[in-house]
Amino acid sequence: MKGLYCRAGAEPKFVIHETSLPEVLGSHLVRVQVKACGLSPLDLKLLDDVGIKRDLIPVGREVAGVVLQVGAKVSFFQPEDEVVGILPLDSPCSGLCDVIDIDEHYLVQKPEKLSSVCAAGALRDALCAHTALHTHARVAAGHTLLVMDGASSFGLMCIQLACYHGVKVFTTSHSPQQHTFLEQLRPSVAKVIPVFNGPSELLPAVLEETGGLGVDIVVDSGVRLQEEESEEAKLLPHKHDIISVLGVGGHWVTTHKDLQLDPPDCRLLYLKSASMSFLNHEVWTASSAQQGRYLHILKDIVEKMSAGVLRPQPKEAVPLYEATVIMESVQRHQKKKAVVQL
Repeated sequence: MKGLYCRAGAEPKFVIHETSLPEVLGSHLVRVQVKACGLSPLDLKLLDDVGIKRDLIPVGREVAGVVLQVGAKVSFFQPEDEVVGILPLDSPCSGLCDVIDIDEHYLVQKPEKLSSVCAAGALRDALCAHTALHTHARVAAGHTLLVMDGASSFGLMCIQLACYHGVKVFTTSHSPQQHTFLEQLRPSVAKVIPVFNGPSELLPAVLEETGGLGVDIVVDSGVRLQEEESEEAKLLPHKHDIISVLGVGGHWVTTHKDLQLDPPDCRLLYLKSASMSFLNHEVWTASSAQQGRYLHILKDIVEKMSAGVLRPQPKEAVPLYEATVIMESVQRHQKKKAVVQL
């Protein structure tokens, strides 16, 4: 059978490669026929950091499918169960293979009403949103939250999850079309702040909406560290602006991997008794220290998707023969997300 793999180098190259599964299934493994697989950018630096070095790196890890066979010691699943999950970083299987083997502790049951394409396409962003709001920020009803780039898949999941928990949400828009989309969201956000004319509108708008107090939580989608020239970078907030919109005792969750805070930034955080944390989207599958909690979160996410609490923007599924070209676009961040239907 064929799967999608990345040949790492100065310029990553994506190739369709023939592979096979062992005849004997491991005792804790589940053999799954894949129905849909989500494609996200590969973090090659992270793989190198954790010591995963391969000539061919499997691509496509968010999967939804049907159980074909279970190992002798598998207790959670049986054949014909519909499942969804995220393959671990060291998985030898590409999620775009017709059939894959995966440990039962990386899978949860997929509700019948939830489509495979929707589950595979939104699982990763929903997991990140849950981790940012619950694990890092300890969100609660009555809090105020600023979500940067609310029209992105991750931003939308943050908004919907926060609104469900009774949080007052502010967000930013990167274009007039996104601004209209966010203003029409239901449940609605308290304020959509346009930053496509320049991020200078962010601080005064937030302070006006909060009576000068600032927000309890900020979740960013990237940070501008200096005066960068690219159009995409100009839409990102400066780190000083984010710290400035935080209220006393506030918490900043950042997705920026190489963020550096200067002494004046640290001083401002200290004065506000505020805190910050880094959101690593791979942390749950990179360590088994909190496996039970991870499975509980995955189950909660798919149940909320099935119930309509989390409503990801529909993504058009692409066939397998287009996967190589689509993945190149995703890796270059020309396309933020894609789903392949098998």
